[in-house]
Amino acid sequence: MREFDVAIVGAGLAGSIAAAMLARAGHAVAVIDAAKTYPDDFRVEKFDGEQMRVLARTGLSDIVLASSTLDRSVWVTRLGFLAEKRLSDQHGFDYGRLVNTLRAAIPPSAAMMHAKVTAIANSPKLQRLTLSTGETIEARLAVLATGLNESLRASLGIGRIELERCQSITFGFDMEPAQAASFPFRALTHYSEHPRFRAAYITLFPIGARMRANFFVYRRLDDPWLRRFRDAPEATLEAVLPSLARFTGPLRIVGPVKMRPVDLCVTEGYVQPGLVLVGDAFGTACPAAGTGARKALVDIERLCNGYVSRWLATPGMDVDKIGAFYADPEKQESDRRSLALARTTRAMAVDPGFFWGLRRWLQLGATRARWTRNLVRAALSGTVGNTPYDAPARPPRQSA
Repeated sequence: MREFDVAIVGAGLAGSIAAAMLARAGHAVAVIDAAKTYPDDFRVEKFDGEQMRVLARTGLSDIVLASSTLDRSVWVTRLGFLAEKRLSDQHGFDYGRLVNTLRAAIPPSAAMMHAKVTAIANSPKLQRLTLSTGETIEARLAVLATGLNESLRASLGIGRIELERCQSITFGFDMEPAQAASFPFRALTHYSEHPRFRAAYITLFPIGARMRANFFVYRRLDDPWLRRFRDAPEATLEAVLPSLARFTGPLRIVGPVKMRPVDLCVTEGYVQPGLVLVGDAFGTACPAAGTGARKALVDIERLCNGYVSRWLATPGMDVDKIGAFYADPEKQESDRRSLALARTTRAMAVDPGFFWGLRRWLQLGATRARWTRNLVRAALSGTVGNTPYDAPARPPRQSA
């Protein structure tokens, strides 16, 4: 029976980063994932500057920078108006390609096992993992980075509390201008114009030479609108975002339209000896709120930089050690913020009440005021005409 310091179950984004960090720190690491090559998967497709700063603390940001495309500037529209043009530091990427690049950065000292974990017997001393190959391994600590997989959590008595079924649905697709040579912006975030459309926003950003779009809506899975969007995406998009074409010009959706619904869930009974849950395995985040990637990155960074090496330096892996990670102030704040933003983002998009309507107009005013302030600063510094704060270019003219 092979023995390790840490066994990481799941080698997606979170698991691959954890494996690279812990193996680089000199720990004996086993990484268990059924897929030899991570498949094309519709999940996280960009990091913003805040997420990149968390990633920098893992020591792996250079890999992400080399595998992504910086947007540099973005137009922001609200309630059908151009609210702002500003500098931007978002990095777009293909999720599967990025995960495989991160896997390649895991030091060869780590044992890569292409199998499924069928059972875990955990204890304050050693964790015994049974694999689908029939092999059994032992580790002092088991890290579950298994995403939405329920079987292992359930077998360990870890419950799942559903806060909101189908909290949001995300669509992903490539876009191109139907008549112009290119879009008049590097990136665009276009917010929904009215709660009746039940949409949060669409964001367009570059990945290489492609313009990628993520579109966030609040619909039930049995809503006939979903089928209409899959069957006629351009017409359906125009109906729910009627002013979008004012900024993009006529556009065309190319390639497959991918869809990902997300339930908002938390776990219970997770403080157990020798076992840590990270990312979606611990609790989901709403993609429309933009906190899911940061939440997973904070989990991994705090665990690998703040706790694992210290735990391994002393005997045992009891609940006092494990509980310290879940009580980490930065992790707890990240989890609270993620849940709060999920609820606020949804209310801002779909609540027709006076309070949320007023907040939408106030947000437009605040964004425009910030843009005006930046324009004034650019004028005073003599850089007007050389910054993304300048008056927008005229969108491509639509043909008659």
